[in-house]
Amino acid sequence: MTDADDEALERFRTLLRIPTISHNAVEETDWAAFDRFLDRLPELYPALHETLELERHGRTQLYRWRGREEGAATVLMAHYDVVPATDEGWTHAPFSAELTGAGEHRLLWGRGAIDDKGALVAILEAVEALVREGFQPTHDVYLSFGHDEETVGSGAQAIAATLAGRGIRPAMVLDEGGAVVERIFPGVTAPIAVVGVSEKGITSVRLTVEQSGGHASTPPRMTATVRLARAITRLNARPFPARLTETNLRMVETLGAHATGPLRAVFIRARRLQPLLHAVFGRLSDETRAIVRTTTAVTQLRGSLAANALPETAEAIVNTRIAVGSSVAETLDHLRRAIRDDAVRVEAVDASEPSPVSPSAGPHWDRLAAAIGAVHPRAIVTPYIMLGASDSRHFTGICDAVYRFTPFELSAGQRGALHARDEHIHVATWLRGIAVYTHLLRAS
Repeated sequence: MTDADDEALERFRTLLRIPTISHNAVEETDWAAFDRFLDRLPELYPALHETLELERHGRTQLYRWRGREEGAATVLMAHYDVVPATDEGWTHAPFSAELTGAGEHRLLWGRGAIDDKGALVAILEAVEALVREGFQPTHDVYLSFGHDEETVGSGAQAIAATLAGRGIRPAMVLDEGGAVVERIFPGVTAPIAVVGVSEKGITSVRLTVEQSGGHASTPPRMTATVRLARAITRLNARPFPARLTETNLRMVETLGAHATGPLRAVFIRARRLQPLLHAVFGRLSDETRAIVRTTTAVTQLRGSLAANALPETAEAIVNTRIAVGSSVAETLDHLRRAIRDDAVRVEAVDASEPSPVSPSAGPHWDRLAAAIGAVHPRAIVTPYIMLGASDSRHFTGICDAVYRFTPFELSAGQRGALHARDEHIHVATWLRGIAVYTHLLRAS
């Protein structure tokens, strides 16, 4: 590592140590930590703050880097809020930003190392360096840094509404999402850069059973909790049907061309062998199962307030990720038919539809693919449907080319640590992420 790399890493560690934790209960959020984070940015990135125009929307930041010419802008997005974490169960405390190892095996530990301060700070590093060398983009570049992506995304919504009100339609938007991964696709040994061209809808569905309460010593045959449990069991036994969207097919065809082994013949004939592919994807892993269907996961349960009282209301929250090509209405219809019980009320909470599909060919896709290829020349760049949700969904109304890609090589273990204990990133891959952003900005 160079001295400049060491300095960049120390800036990253400084920001990683600030516990900008988002809570669904807003009153529990320590907003002073968020303010400390924002106050450090001008100190750490002075050239950027002297050159770019900054406006605040609450605690979400919007920077404008004016281009040399008129033309559609590029928007780079990230967020600096993180999900909650305590020291319990972590190998290294979540806000200590500890370093371990050496060389390519050097690791940086901390909540937000990947999701999503890693990308945000990498963008800041790329812009700061380019400003210092006197670079100016051809067209405007906007940096949108959200403060509440992990909860309601109000900051990103405000930015998108502001740009729309000014008549600004960006040429391309890039937010967090896919990464450079390996061995996720049978028979493909080369690294794969999975770029999200859409994302599933996300809807919390509330299942509610209401009936008379009473003392637990004289329960009826069917309590509210038993009825609710039966509904959950029925739902779990009837998964949504598998479907391969055009994006799924293109991904399989792209990767299949690089595959070896017995499944190659299936992958390169994806359009003709879709029923067989449904079965293959359903058995490979939880991730591949989720790629081809709407998924449901019961995440919260609520019953009686006392151990010896029958519940008058039993409630479950089902986290639903709606496949592209489906809808909130279709999803609710499936749930009601699966449960088969009118006494169970099914209602959507905080519903959002799947995002429109951005092009996986053309100048904007090619610009992103070229930036990835400049740093990861062996990587196969492929479109995919992002399984999670990001702030970028709020920008699909003002931009036709919205992509979700975090330019880091991430192992299965690192992906599994997102929103979990021991989140960490290789220092070397974080530095390569800065290089990807730099290549993309030079072409903006």
